This record gives sequence, C-alpha cells and structure tokens, in this order.
Amino acid sequence: MTGFARVDGHGDGFSWTFEAKSVNGRSLDLRCRLPSGFDGVEAAARAELPKRLARGNVNLTLTVNRAQAVSQLRINRELLAQVIEIAREIEGAGAAAPRLDSLLAVRGIIEPVEEDETGARERVESALKGDLTKLIGQLVVNRLAEGARIAEVLNSHLDEITRLVDAASACASTQPEALREKLRTQVAAILGSFPALSEDRLAQEAAILIGKADVREELDRLRAHLQAARDLMAEAGAIGRRFDFLCQEFNREANTLCSKSADVELTRIGLSLKASIEQLREQVQNIE
Repeated sequence: MTGFARVDGHGDGFSWTFEAKSVNGRSLDLRCRLPSGFDGVEAAARAELPKRLARGNVNLTLTVNRAQAVSQLRINRELLAQVIEIAREIEGAGAAAPRLDSLLAVRGIIEPVEEDETGARERVESALKGDLTKLIGQLVVNRLAEGARIAEVLNSHLDEITRLVDAASACASTQPEALREKLRTQVAAILGSFPALSEDRLAQEAAILIGKADVREELDRLRAHLQAARDLMAEAGAIGRRFDFLCQEFNREANTLCSKSADVELTRIGLSLKASIEQLREQVQNIE
C-alpha cells in the first residue's frame, strides 16, 4: 500500500506542485493539505480516490505559487485635465509652466488597474483537477510496482513455510511407527504402575496419547492454507484483509503443532515455522 507520486504544473500566472504519499492502513483514509480557495480540488480527490484504491493512508499536498503580476496603469483623464487647467492659470499669473513629470506625479492621475483573478483561478482549478487524475494514476502505478516487489518476498516466505512443513512431516516423531513405539513404551509404564488397569481403560489412554502426539492433521491444514495463499496471490484486486485472516489460521496450526510436540526436532521446526509465519504476516500488512 506504499507509494509516492508528484506532478508539477503552471498556468495563468500560477505554478503548483501536487504530491501524494500512501502508507499502510486498515481502510482508505485521505488527508488533504491544500491552500485556501481550492476546496473544489479536495472534493474531486475524495470522489476519485475510492475509485482507484481500496486501502491505505493517503496524504495529498498541494502547493500553489502566484507569479509576480505586472500591473497595468490607467490615466485618470478627468483629473489630468483639471490639473492642466490649474497649471495654465498659474502660468498666466507669471509662474513657470509645470513640467510633465510633475503633472504625472500628482496622486490619482496614474492609477494601477486591479486584475480580476476570478477567471484565472477557475482555469487553474480546472487544470489542477486534470493533474489530480494524473497524480492518482502515478500513485497507483507506484503502488503496483511496490506490490510486485512485495509479492516476491511473500513467495519467498511461503516457500520457506512449505519447506518447514515438509520437514515436520518427515520428522520421525510424526510417523505412525514412531507413534506406535512411543505408545508401547507408555502402555508398559502404565501397566507397571497399575497392573489391575482394565483393557477398556488402556484403550482410552491409548486413544488420548495418539490424539496428543499425532500432528498430521495440523500439517494437512497448513498445506491447505499454503494452497489458499498461493490462490490469493494469483487473484486480481484487493486481497490484504483475507490474507491477514489466513495468516491467523497459519499461526493457530503452528501453535497447536508446537503444543503437541514431544520431540526436540519437531519443536525446533515448529518454532521456525512460527517465525516464518510472523514474517509473512508482517509483509501482508503492506498489501491492499
């Protein structure tokens, strides 16, 4: 679910930078940091993002800069005419004629023209919405690239879990003959301690011992979970939640295997299995 994207743009005296960053999240959560006056861009983001993404914490940042505008000037001709008329009266009275720069320096004769930015902002916002679509597209592509790298790691962990399950199956303590030999020893010990024990009671004890020692059922379920994990990875779309639940099932079977084990080697394999499953679960948190 991790990814980063950036889009730069400019137009109508504005320049902007769009950035989007996605990190892991249980659901889709969008946080926007936009300049004042561009609320329409946030509304567009909240409408578009759920169409492309299902999970992740997404931070969207927009920085807009206004280029230094070149103000236009306007001559207040009515005021200029009044000033010239006054200058002529002064000149008729014998005073020197005022210079042109002095006339233009009179406050109000030259006025700056305020530009109406309403139209420019509307055009910029329209361009930003177009760049928003590009930004989300880039983010999706980058997340897919990250997903491909994570898939390699997941497959590596699944391969390791498969190897450990095969090793547990090959362990002597899981084989029927080993179970029978262990049962003979335990039954002999029971008979030595309780010689008057009935055959029915012995049968019950034997069934309990076999049930406690036999981990083949757990191994079969682990193999089924491995196949389910491979099938999930072959699917298109969001699989993160289901994969997370599957990891919980993996861990449950590994715990049962360790609790049933009375063999040092099988216990060692079970602990390694739990470690690999935990590493798998950590990586699963990164996928949508």
